[in-house]
Amino acid sequence: MRISSLPLLLTCALLCTSALAQTHEVKMLTRSANAGMVYEPDYLQIAPGDTVKFIPTQSGHNAATMPELLPEGAQPFKGKINQEVEQSFSVPGLYGIQCTPHLAMGMVMLIQVGEPSADLPVLPATLPKRALDRLAATLQAQQVAK
Repeated sequence: MRISSLPLLLTCALLCTSALAQTHEVKMLTRSANAGMVYEPDYLQIAPGDTVKFIPTQSGHNAATMPELLPEGAQPFKGKINQEVEQSFSVPGLYGIQCTPHLAMGMVMLIQVGEPSADLPVLPATLPKRALDRLAATLQAQQVAK
């Protein structure tokens, strides 16, 4: 009787992929050295399968996806106020992250899963001005860094 090695290969591939996945930490801050109402860092480029741990370093914050900046097929998430949340990102693309109570104050960040597109993303004009300005500045800084 011959036993197929396909299930074993699939199991190894899944375990190896998750063993290579990284966890990145993001602090949620009321005030940093440079600004108020920020995620630190405000931009991450991660690999598909990586996890981001959002840490409420200062109280009153959460992390949630922005429906306007969510790759097609990606699942939204919303952490609770003052609670650490870990989220894995498997769908490539650009994710907008917001602090729900502080969106109008510009508490946003971007997570690029996989390689960025050659085209600059279009930011939703419906966002509050401070959030839109901060996202635009983050994208501009990433373009300069390339």
